[in-house]
Amino acid sequence: MTSDLRNRKTTLRTRLRAARRTADPAPLSSEVLSAVRAFDVVPGQTVCAYLAIGGEPGSLAMIDTLRSGGYRVLLPIVVGPAPLEWASYDGSLRAGPYGLREPAGEPLGASAIGSAALVLVPALAVDHRGVRLGKGGGHYDRSLPMATGPLAAVVRDEEFVPVLPAEPHDVRMDAVLTPGAGVIRLPL
Repeated sequence: MTSDLRNRKTTLRTRLRAARRTADPAPLSSEVLSAVRAFDVVPGQTVCAYLAIGGEPGSLAMIDTLRSGGYRVLLPIVVGPAPLEWASYDGSLRAGPYGLREPAGEPLGASAIGSAALVLVPALAVDHRGVRLGKGGGHYDRSLPMATGPLAAVVRDEEFVPVLPAEPHDVRMDAVLTPGAGVIRLPL
């Protein structure tokens, strides 16, 4: 990555994080059901999701909506710099690294993302081409290539932007889910 590209991404991340600190909650409890319908995911199938933190759109209620709808929900487990591992969410959580909460179930390994009929991906922003700007840790960059189902970035409406800086290793999103617009297929 060039230093110019690194600087542009750092500046964007700083600006987006600051905006999230004052943003209203975006629980996405009902919107998540439109996402599974948009991709013909039926109860019994697996959805990889995440537990929202630090102003991220989404909520525990979003996860519980999926689970009560009959979907098998996998949540990530951070294991060092490696790809994310996944575990089934059965309604119980435990403390994880970096102040995160993670599912209390038995880890299924990094390849479990490949069983998902839909992957809901946290992002700071996503553009009209499907380029995703993450937090910069690389956990999802190392995990998403193992996914076989559609990838839907979850952002606030104002975080869905025309263009973001892209790198060759970036995995493109198939859709974006926002509180106001719902599901939008990508690229536009």
